[in-house]
Amino acid sequence: MLKLLTSIFTWWGGATIGASFHINRRGRLVGSDDQGNRYFEARDASDSYDARKRRWVIYKGYAEASKVPPEWHGWLRYTFEEPPTVEPLMRRAWEKDHLPNLTGTVHAWRPQGAIAKGGERAAATGDYQAWKPE
Repeated sequence: MLKLLTSIFTWWGGATIGASFHINRRGRLVGSDDQGNRYFEARDASDSYDARKRRWVIYKGYAEASKVPPEWHGWLRYTFEEPPTVEPLMRRAWEKDHLPNLTGTVHAWRPQGAIAKGGERAAATGDYQAWKPE
């Protein structure tokens, strides 16, 4: 019962029932990425803002825009006409794999000496002099 209410009233755990209904009725599935996000394009431009077919993403899990990989981001923003399932984005040898923003999670990077990492800092060196009011 709680899952049903959550899917009706909240959007951050995935698409609401209304959004899912609209996207499935007006759009067609174009593809999905490695993280399980699904991408849709409108069947026609009847509900468009600028005569282009609308494009949507339904996130798997928490709705976070940084979870969209570059090739799908380019398609969603009309930088690429064809989706990555039809025309994959050329990948260079020096490019790293896409990672979502991990800030605020247990997987976030923490510098040496951070409290969440144990709080052990290196000893202060002798080049620091504390300020003294005169």
